[in-house]
Amino acid sequence: MLPKINQMLFLHVATPDEEEAGKEYKARIADWNDEFILMETPIHEQSGRMKKLFLGDELSFYYITETGVKHYFGSHVLGFQQDAIPLVKIRTPDTDRITKVQRRNFLRVPAELEIAVKLPDHEQFVAVTDDVGGGGISFLCESKWQLHPGQLLVCWLLLNYKNGTIEHAPFAAEIVRIVEVAAARKQVMIKFVSINDYERQKIIRYCFERQFDFRNR
Repeated sequence: MLPKINQMLFLHVATPDEEEAGKEYKARIADWNDEFILMETPIHEQSGRMKKLFLGDELSFYYITETGVKHYFGSHVLGFQQDAIPLVKIRTPDTDRITKVQRRNFLRVPAELEIAVKLPDHEQFVAVTDDVGGGGISFLCESKWQLHPGQLLVCWLLLNYKNGTIEHAPFAAEIVRIVEVAAARKQVMIKFVSINDYERQKIIRYCFERQFDFRNR
């Protein structure tokens, strides 16, 4: 489901500046067709400042439908157009590249990624994920770590994208289930209990890249 004219888009700009990358902007759609979307100049809601964009800037978007479901997609700046107000032209996403996300319907994909885990007693270890999704993940670790269902963890997930960029997604999670998979290893399933939209969007973007790879096999 593509966004509509006058619908509000919420966006983040891909940049190595972590402070800037974490800022969320919003922009109203002025017009769109199958090739491009024209949106107003993005505004940072907290400060009220407009965001100057440049040709080729990579952007991550989401919009919310009337039913409250978030739809995520990625795009980039194609150009600019001067109308009654300045407009930014971005590429219209393919419908199969738009992520429809509901709390009970997060995309989940197999993935072997590094994850750093901090326990309540401040012990830390590094593990490898078994699968990743927008609502939680599972990882494999050594059985020596004292873990149990209901325990809260602070984690940092390392995400490697197809274009070569690397991102870290921090979050807090709760252990849902633990399964012994070998003599000295166990699988730990966790759900996110504290993660902001920007960090979740990073994970969802990775999941969709992985899903697209699986479809092309």
